[in-house]
Amino acid sequence: MDKIHSLSELLLKYQPLAALAVVLLTFLVGYIFRRIYFRRLKSVTPALRNTTGYKFMGHLLSGIIYLVGFALAVFTIPSLRSLAGSMLAGAGIATVVLGFASQNALSNIISGLFIVIFKPFQIGDRLEIKAGELAGMVDDITLRHTVIRDYRNRRIVIPNSIISDEVIVNSDMAESLVCRWLEFGISYDSDIDLAKKIISEEVAKHPFYLDRRTPEDLAEGRPLVSVRVIGLGDSSVNLRAWAWAENAGYGFDIFCDVTESVKKRFDAEGIEIPFPHRTIVMKNPVKTDRSPIENLQDETKNTVSHNTQSTQP
Repeated sequence: MDKIHSLSELLLKYQPLAALAVVLLTFLVGYIFRRIYFRRLKSVTPALRNTTGYKFMGHLLSGIIYLVGFALAVFTIPSLRSLAGSMLAGAGIATVVLGFASQNALSNIISGLFIVIFKPFQIGDRLEIKAGELAGMVDDITLRHTVIRDYRNRRIVIPNSIISDEVIVNSDMAESLVCRWLEFGISYDSDIDLAKKIISEEVAKHPFYLDRRTPEDLAEGRPLVSVRVIGLGDSSVNLRAWAWAENAGYGFDIFCDVTESVKKRFDAEGIEIPFPHRTIVMKNPVKTDRSPIENLQDETKNTVSHNTQSTQP
């Protein structure tokens, strides 16, 4: 009995140290788990078609490890255990306060679960958010937020509850094929057929262009690249070509390369791209045989004379 009593006293004496040891052990276990889990996931990523659920599960298990560890640290000390019990027993107001305080956190977790379950986007998808103001590739989905890596290699962190309420354009959902529009304006004096021929040839010879014609289209004699007149502007005839690519990245390359090559072909073959002209009309032409000071003096005299006549009754 004396040994048991002394052991209990020893445990009571070192309870704070035991709680601290549990907290440190929790951080250590969480760190080791994340290192092993995500390193293993990274090594098998090429064999997996979708890593979104696995990454989210890793974040979820890490959160559970920390939550259980901190709970054990609290219940290691009897005084804190009784305090926690009393708080839980009479925590009507505290529950309401904590509910409001953790509303955003719980909303983000639930939204993250919905994203993983219903898959409006996955890791690696190319997204456009807020009507194209934010664009990039999904880098990670955590319990709280989604990380998007934009095309300047910056990380955009968006809470899950916010991104789940946004209208999202996903270029890789269901299939990654994209159709890129290439629009050009030519002057009314230019040869439309020649301009369409140039655009069609430049698109067709690009290495990333995909021929999407069906056997029925081939039998009907449809062209390799479709180029049409889509409108008559104030100063230009507007043409559009439809260029198919394997993904959004290849589509952007087609857009940039073909825009440059078409401009060079237009210049070489006499197709004019109209641009705004401004005509300046001078009511009082400047006399070129006089000095600028004399012209300015004449303008000043004319202004004074006009003001004097205007003030006479």
